[in-house]
Amino acid sequence: MFVTKAFAQEAAQEAVEAAHGAAEAAHGAEGAFPPFDASTYPSQLFWLALTFGFLFWFMSKIIVPRIGGILEMRQDRIAQDLDKAHELKSEADEAIAAYEQELADAKASANEIGNKARDAAKSAAEAERQKIEKKLGEQLAEAEKRIADIRDKAMADLGEIATETTQAVVSQLIGGSVTKAEVTKALKASEGQEKSNG
Repeated sequence: MFVTKAFAQEAAQEAVEAAHGAAEAAHGAEGAFPPFDASTYPSQLFWLALTFGFLFWFMSKIIVPRIGGILEMRQDRIAQDLDKAHELKSEADEAIAAYEQELADAKASANEIGNKARDAAKSAAEAERQKIEKKLGEQLAEAEKRIADIRDKAMADLGEIATETTQAVVSQLIGGSVTKAEVTKALKASEGQEKSNG
């Protein structure tokens, strides 16, 4: 193939111009940021409106109802928990009131039982005291009777002893004997004389 020199020069010139145009295009493209490029505004606004519309639809149809449902469910649960808490508080108050009532009843019952026990012990002690006093009274009466019997016996023996002693003294002093009847008569006469003097 025969290539003429002019044709080769022309092709080289076109290649240089193409390279130079590509360099200028590359240099021009590097200099402008695409979002700030005025030639891309319509497509940017289109995609912005489309994305915003999709997000708005997605939020209003899916996210917001779910969040609203969750909030409503939580509010219902909180309301139920508050109702349950009020219920439990009222039950606790009733239990405390019942406990205090039972405690008051138990105290009253304990006081009553204590009073009954004290009265029973007091009456039992009184009965025991009376029983002991009666027994002691019987023993005292018996002792007094025995003392009186012993005294009477001693007095009777004393009269006999006095008679015997008088007989012994008279026989020792006078040297004679005196009968028992004479000594008894003399002692009775001296007792009568003492009573009339006293």
